[in-house]
Amino acid sequence: MDTGLMILNLAIMLILILGLFYMQKKHVSFSKRVFAALGIGIIFGFGLQFAYGADSEVLAESTDWFNLVGGGYVKFLQMIVMPLVFISILAAFTKLKLTNNIGKISVLIIGLLLGTTAVAAAVGIATATGFNLEAIQISGGEAETARGAQLEESYQSIEGKTFPQQMLDLLPANPFLDLTGARSTSTISVVIFAAFLGIAYIGVRRKSPEQAELFAKIVDAFYSIIMRVVTLILRLTPYGVLAIMTKTVALSDFDSILSLGKFVAASYVALAVMFIIHLILLALAGLNPILYIKKAFPVLTFAFTSRTSAGALPLNIKTQKSLGVPEGIANFSGSFGLSIGQNGCAGIYPAMLAVMIAPTVGINPLSPGFIFSVILIVAISSFGVAGVGGGATFAAILVLSALDLPVALAGLLISVEPLIDMGRTAVNVSGSMTSGILTSKVTGEIDRSVYNDPNNKIEAEI
Repeated sequence: MDTGLMILNLAIMLILILGLFYMQKKHVSFSKRVFAALGIGIIFGFGLQFAYGADSEVLAESTDWFNLVGGGYVKFLQMIVMPLVFISILAAFTKLKLTNNIGKISVLIIGLLLGTTAVAAAVGIATATGFNLEAIQISGGEAETARGAQLEESYQSIEGKTFPQQMLDLLPANPFLDLTGARSTSTISVVIFAAFLGIAYIGVRRKSPEQAELFAKIVDAFYSIIMRVVTLILRLTPYGVLAIMTKTVALSDFDSILSLGKFVAASYVALAVMFIIHLILLALAGLNPILYIKKAFPVLTFAFTSRTSAGALPLNIKTQKSLGVPEGIANFSGSFGLSIGQNGCAGIYPAMLAVMIAPTVGINPLSPGFIFSVILIVAISSFGVAGVGGGATFAAILVLSALDLPVALAGLLISVEPLIDMGRTAVNVSGSMTSGILTSKVTGEIDRSVYNDPNNKIEAEI
């Protein structure tokens, strides 16, 4: 390997990082810096692959060093996710205005998340049918075969478990273990544990107001500290986006992407349709969807590049607050959205796979019974999907196994998984924010003046 070339690549990356830092010092807006990082990363990534080739050792070593910035940033976000989920749910209960409507708000958020996921499943079915996608059209090599075998192993871990047993896995037998993120269902378990503490706080507040007030102050103090940590980490977003996008583009297998171009195109059409549905729902609620796009751009860009809904949680909450959503509702919808009703990963993707794979076992994917089963199973299975890279695979395994379809065939799409997962994650986050905004609108708690203020953006805090 030519060490000199690798040092040159690192030097260019360092110059680009310094350029973003200069933009920050010149008070260029956060969203513009994120957009610049995205564009520069794509161009630099293409340039590296053109110069060295995707299989180059120099490129592999260079991107490994780039990952210190991109991967390090994602790890910092993952570091704060569980504490943020926990304290966000707890803080939501300590806010008097929210606790008076806690049941209604929870039902609305979960109902919107599940409802939009069912719609997303229908969109996935329609798109796969419209593009005439079938698994037999896709040929697989060694990597695809290995991925299929891996999915079979993953399936064996849940095979034999009834649906009630799978639901039981969502409950926090050991909340301290779940706070480490050790299980695929850890996030929803932490949400449940925090909700129990919140409900207990409401009971104590009625009987011992002084003790409840002390607890609320402690929670608010912890929340303030956690959110300050979040702000410090979010300031690194442009640098993380630059490194992540550069590595993603530089190492992409464009030949495989072209060979599966029909599936990639269909996936993004479905994702675009679902995003438009989010905008239509906001418009029907009397809210300006253009303002939503402008304010949500930074978080959607980060979700797109990082492929982690959990990592996007801090930006998700801050963005909702800039859209006039009360802090408590933003905490709920952001946290619930990590594990319930992910429109892209748990809605569109499994439904598309089900339609593609069904003909291989003699099932008519257009039969009303099959379509109804897919939509219902997708909605129910969306509970507990991990909000990190790989959540879509877990959702696909659950849905395909529930429909008695071969899960190994999903491995044929391994080469384009990262590319599609970027769009899926952005739609997941948009669905989460949409549920928070609509819930605020229904309960009359949204601040329209904040929503309609184009200058009230997350840049004010970052």
